Amino acid sequence: MTEKSSTETERFEFIKNNIEDVRRRIAQAACKSGRRPEDITLVAVTKTMPASDAEAALECGIKVIGENKVQELLSKLPQLDMSGREAHIIGHLQTNKVKMIIDKADMIQSVDSIHLLGEIERQAARADRNMDVLIEVNIGEEASKTGAMPDKLGELLDAASGMEHIKVRGLMAIPPRCEEKELSRPYFAKMRRLFVDIGGKKTDNIDMRILSMGMSGDFDVAVEEGATMVRVGTAIFGHRNVPAKSDG
Repeated sequence: MTEKSSTETERFEFIKNNIEDVRRRIAQAACKSGRRPEDITLVAVTKTMPASDAEAALECGIKVIGENKVQELLSKLPQLDMSGREAHIIGHLQTNKVKMIIDKADMIQSVDSIHLLGEIERQAARADRNMDVLIEVNIGEEASKTGAMPDKLGELLDAASGMEHIKVRGLMAIPPRCEEKELSRPYFAKMRRLFVDIGGKKTDNIDMRILSMGMSGDFDVAVEEGATMVRVGTAIFGHRNVPAKSDG
């Protein structure tokens, strides 16, 4: 292993300390909701961050990295040791880019249309693999955001249930941006109710085991309300150099 420079060491310690702090807060929230900290998966959102930051996070025990853009994921993966780790697409995915990541990503968290489901099924069949997906819910019903409207969720799940190369593992959401994290709580609670209701129906090919919600500003509230997975970027890596519209 190449010896780290002082700057690299300083950056590594910054990321390491932040991950420890985030895990501590997750543990507190999990215990508050009557669950075990180890039942909550921490996704490190590496959007706009260099591959060296992603590798540092992996060295610190992170098991899942999340990328918004297909090109970023493809550029970083060759530089990372992903043995026993997962790479998730968490941003809006265009259908014409599905073929680029069908054999690279371990999960697509942002499935929001039957059209996209169909393309994932087609490309997964061609690659002879199964793809785990989460259905993204536009829980705030915001016109400016992607995600399936809650009243359309049933249609997507019905479509997915008949696909041979897709496995729905749960739901994902990005609630409306709120001034205070407590204002996000009703949206997280609504997602939890959807998650439980869908899971109770025992539909073929629908396995409600992941509820992905909560980011840097509100992940502890999300965990208190039932999140099994949180997507954290800024609280681990610090502020990005470019404006961010979603995730982390």
